[in-house]
Amino acid sequence: MGAWQPLSGPSRQVALEILLDGPLSRAELSRRVGLSPGSLTRLTKPMVESGLLVEVEGGPTDAKVGRPSQPLDLDPNAHHFVGIKLTGDSAIGVLTTLRADVIASVERPLVDPTPSAVAELVLELTDELAVQVPGGTPITGLGVSLGGRVANGSEVRWAPYLNWVDVPFGEILTGRTSVPVVVANDLTSLTEATHWFGAGRNSDRFVLLTIGAGVGYGLVIHKRIVDSPDVTLGLIGHHPLIPDGPRCDRGHRGCALSLLTVSAVTEQVGAAVGRPVGYEEALDLAAKGDPGAREVVGRAGRALGKLIAAAANFTMPELVVLGGEGVRLAEVAQDELLAALHADRHPSGAEVTMVLQPADFSEWARGAAVVAIQTFVLGTS
Repeated sequence: MGAWQPLSGPSRQVALEILLDGPLSRAELSRRVGLSPGSLTRLTKPMVESGLLVEVEGGPTDAKVGRPSQPLDLDPNAHHFVGIKLTGDSAIGVLTTLRADVIASVERPLVDPTPSAVAELVLELTDELAVQVPGGTPITGLGVSLGGRVANGSEVRWAPYLNWVDVPFGEILTGRTSVPVVVANDLTSLTEATHWFGAGRNSDRFVLLTIGAGVGYGLVIHKRIVDSPDVTLGLIGHHPLIPDGPRCDRGHRGCALSLLTVSAVTEQVGAAVGRPVGYEEALDLAAKGDPGAREVVGRAGRALGKLIAAAANFTMPELVVLGGEGVRLAEVAQDELLAALHADRHPSGAEVTMVLQPADFSEWARGAAVVAIQTFVLGTS
């Protein structure tokens, strides 16, 4: 495969507008990018000839020439991307189109967490997914996401679930493949996927809250992600919610981590029912009315409602998106969640609009693919 060649200048802006909102008429494109119709035609002609953009039917009639106009759209199958999400014990991969539609997915256990072994596993999954690209064309980019701090789209400064410190993981991968590689924090990647192609796509500002192995918080304001090294620390996890709640590993009583994570719920429900339980069983027991499970899950629902209220009170989002593998809690404890949310909001405050993402790790892998898509389109990582 050739070198990574992202679009630049007006071409990039045109492609981005069509990627996110297409198909668009040439008149609308001219308005959005500030180009004259003639300049836009000259700019888009080579993009159409290369197959990146396509003319589609169905536009309104152009009064000047008396025939229907042909809006421009992007061929989502012109490029394909692989996204890999790494956890402490598995690697989940997806193959997507340029619009992040998932074509195929695969998952493998992560037995050996050493960087070299993980790199081999990532490339094995990439090869397995790449052969499923329609037409057999090579993939355009590979995105890898993990929990931890990543610098320059390549170096993993800290990844607690893998026990990595200062690992040049992008460099390791690049040395073993010709496919362009970008490495990113998993929460940042999921927020970007929600922003570009998910529930937050048309929102000027939204909050993403995730519950699973940890508690995560992503924020988009004026259609731009708020990025900070602190995102990787999961600081929202130590936000106090219930004063008399259990303690987390840092001694905080009633914080988000002590109440909302998958391990917190399973451990507390297990203690309440007198035997070990898995997360889905814990929620099932609560849904069926088991008193011990109901108390634990109900308290977690109240905690989640208070966390959503805090996020809404401070950032005033148009939308709150709930995600992560533990997100089913919001459904099982919906009554407790809403009661706590409304109790911590002003009665005259706007109703908080909430959307639940699928409780599926493939959503995180799709986020990794979206970071690769962004790197291709925007030329940044």
